[in-house]
Amino acid sequence: MAGLVEFAKMNGLGNKILVVDMRGRPDKVTPEAAIALNADPQTQFDQIMAIHDPKAHGTDAWIDILNSDGSRAQACGNGTRCVVQALAAETGRKAFTFQTVAGILNAAEHEDGSISVDMGKPVFAWNRIPLSEEFFDTSRIELQIGPIDAPVLHSPSAMSMGNPHAIFWVDRDPMAFDLERFGPLLENHPMFPEKANITLAQVISKESLRTRTWERGAGLTLACGSAACAAAVSAARTGRTGRRVEIDVASSPIRQPLVIEWREDDHVIMTGPAEWEWSGRLDPRTGAFTRDLEPGAQAN
Repeated sequence: MAGLVEFAKMNGLGNKILVVDMRGRPDKVTPEAAIALNADPQTQFDQIMAIHDPKAHGTDAWIDILNSDGSRAQACGNGTRCVVQALAAETGRKAFTFQTVAGILNAAEHEDGSISVDMGKPVFAWNRIPLSEEFFDTSRIELQIGPIDAPVLHSPSAMSMGNPHAIFWVDRDPMAFDLERFGPLLENHPMFPEKANITLAQVISKESLRTRTWERGAGLTLACGSAACAAAVSAARTGRTGRRVEIDVASSPIRQPLVIEWREDDHVIMTGPAEWEWSGRLDPRTGAFTRDLEPGAQAN
């Protein structure tokens, strides 16, 4: 295979991530490559984080983000943490500034290995989320699923964290709901002209939430960083919690919370882990890949 690039299979709190090094190249990871990579159990992913040479002065890289269906995403907080860990290991640096289609992201790795990402400012205006109908107050919009007199889910909080989110408040464990059935219907609801990430959020206390997310373009995911941010901001916005919460991502096999702080300057800071799994090389045109030899393993 010619023209291969290095990549790492990683995860951010279980969110399956491929970090692909496209620096020094003019091309991009194609949607066809993304679909092929996702079809292989070894490389199945939620997002590809493709690292490109910087486009803007003062930034370290341009990050192109692809979903598992080949569509492009504006933001991925868990994936950004994976990029930080990969670049920190490569360079020895701890702080980075990235550019994405959603804007500029600042991120830093801490001494304990956790990584904080400044996810920027939340957007509440209906036409910028965007929604297809005008709502003066997007903290509670008119949308429900299920019988009219006894809806299963209803009245979500809507907002954007660089990508559109709908947060449905539930009174029991989010894992108790059939999100695999409801998720596609809500993601593609006419209310969301650019589709939406669908999150179920249960308030545990004034300082904690429990969430589960159907991710736009990726489906049922183990974790979604921007959705955790959207849930935290929406909870504070509606008076359910304070402005700093711990998020127990119910679907994640990694029992470590995300810490989300909606600061007084309106920026949302997400702190959590990232984990390297294995590395390899891939063809960004086709998705064909090879795995590196694992430490201690012998070639056939």
